[in-house]
Amino acid sequence: MALPKRRHSHARKNKRRSQYKIKGLHYIECPKCHSPKLPHRVCPNCGNYKDTLVVPPKEKEEKS
Repeated sequence: MALPKRRHSHARKNKRRSQYKIKGLHYIECPKCHSPKLPHRVCPNCGNYKDTLVVPPKEKEEKS
């Protein structure tokens, strides 16, 4: 079984790991209400997905 001849330094390890970073979320515009939403998800504002109403939108309750 092959083994490495020398140990990798901390700098070499950290240079390799520097590319493992979290990517930001990609938002798109809803075609119906033009609010930002995640792709391939139901719009939280209007409840549409691919031009069909999937979830009826919640009615906002006013506090008195």
